[in-house]
Amino acid sequence: MADRPLTLPGFAERKRDGIPLVMLTCYDALFARLLEAAAVDVLLVGDSLNEVLAGRASTLSATLDQMIYHAASVRRGATRTPIVVDLPFLSYQISAEEAIRNAGRVMAETDCHAVKLEGGMAMAPTVEALVTRGIPVVGHLGLTPQSLHALGGHRVQGRDPAVAEQMRRDATALQDAGASAIVLELVPQDLARDISGSLRIPTIGIGAGAGCDGQVLVLHDLLGLNEGFHPKFLRRYADLAATVKAAVATFGDDVRARRFPDDEHSFQ
Repeated sequence: MADRPLTLPGFAERKRDGIPLVMLTCYDALFARLLEAAAVDVLLVGDSLNEVLAGRASTLSATLDQMIYHAASVRRGATRTPIVVDLPFLSYQISAEEAIRNAGRVMAETDCHAVKLEGGMAMAPTVEALVTRGIPVVGHLGLTPQSLHALGGHRVQGRDPAVAEQMRRDATALQDAGASAIVLELVPQDLARDISGSLRIPTIGIGAGAGCDGQVLVLHDLLGLNEGFHPKFLRRYADLAATVKAAVATFGDDVRARRFPDDEHSFQ
């Protein structure tokens, strides 16, 4: 598999072969190079960058230009890995025509491989309109951050039987509309497993248990750079916040004590 880049049709092949997809968020060329070297399957340029990098309280104010800038940066760093780009709030909900125009711009200006949008049956016609025009789409169900206020905050979705049944219908509708995969966020693990087993296309979970066909995390959370974020679903694989603070503090001490720069780091 290392010799053959993963493609969007390859997502379903991975599901059939029982090989989980590994997805991480990525917002810049430097991390894109590192993640590609680490054999991450899919890079997601998420509108979460509005929170992680810009310090905003939600994803809602992310702009199309912002997404395109970061996605193009990621593409320059990762030449083989599939890149999925979030369509920001109100760039696709107004009409299918608006969605086609904006998604087409994302594809043309970033050289990404797919776009991601939130919503179920109501968005299925838009998904179909994009797919039939050659724009691959990844869906997103469960906790949909662009609907954060309507959902009452960051809450697990699908515990109510009626909501769970609607989510099953939404997943099938997205698949039938031509989606290549579906992200399931903050969904009870039994429901996520049930939905995953009912679909031909893969599910990629975040806070949705091990029954999904892949997993995604926000890179900065995985690396321990976001110190104040401690959700139940997150496993930190490093504590880089402590490493960064210690390195910068040591640099400051060396500068103040005139230990840096020394002769080794100066020109004659």
